[in-house]
Amino acid sequence: MYQALLADAKFHQQLLAFDRDLAAQCRAAGCPECGGVLHTANYPRKPRGRPVALGEEHDRRFSFCCAVDGCRSRATPASLRFLGRKVYLLAVVVLVSAMRQGPSPRRVRELSQLCGADRRTIARWQVFWRELVPQTPFWKSARGRLPPMTATILPRSLVDAFLGGDDPGRGWEQLLHFLSPITITGGLLNTLS
Repeated sequence: MYQALLADAKFHQQLLAFDRDLAAQCRAAGCPECGGVLHTANYPRKPRGRPVALGEEHDRRFSFCCAVDGCRSRATPASLRFLGRKVYLLAVVVLVSAMRQGPSPRRVRELSQLCGADRRTIARWQVFWRELVPQTPFWKSARGRLPPMTATILPRSLVDAFLGGDDPGRGWEQLLHFLSPITITGGLLNTLS
């Protein structure tokens, strides 16, 4: 059921629209260092794992650069599409990691075929969710806003919490919004160094 959603172009269009909104908010706020005007400085991306062909506008991570000489600081907004610098899409990393829990060799093959990730990549994602995420300040503050769940079965417990309703598209939207702070500098990824 969730795999079909990832293959739906409308779902990806909606994620792009949310990212545009987040980018507009970031740009309107100005430079986080000096308050200067922000100019567009998007990053080209080659996202993996998307089971549907989309236009090149889906292959850009929104980002900005301060126009003030001497500052030139970057401001990259949160994203519902990209997980930091990882090459796989955020929704793919969440879905495949959640499906991987309770694996069998057949399931690993199916997951690899679904998104093109080999078993070693999927294993790294499992370590990321099981060992790194529960130790971060993001998770320690965010888990209080969720129903009780076991961190050792992340992200499956998140998928169950957000996608348990009748509208899986809305559930994905809410889950990816919840996870969006980990997609930027200063979010989860910086706390792992």
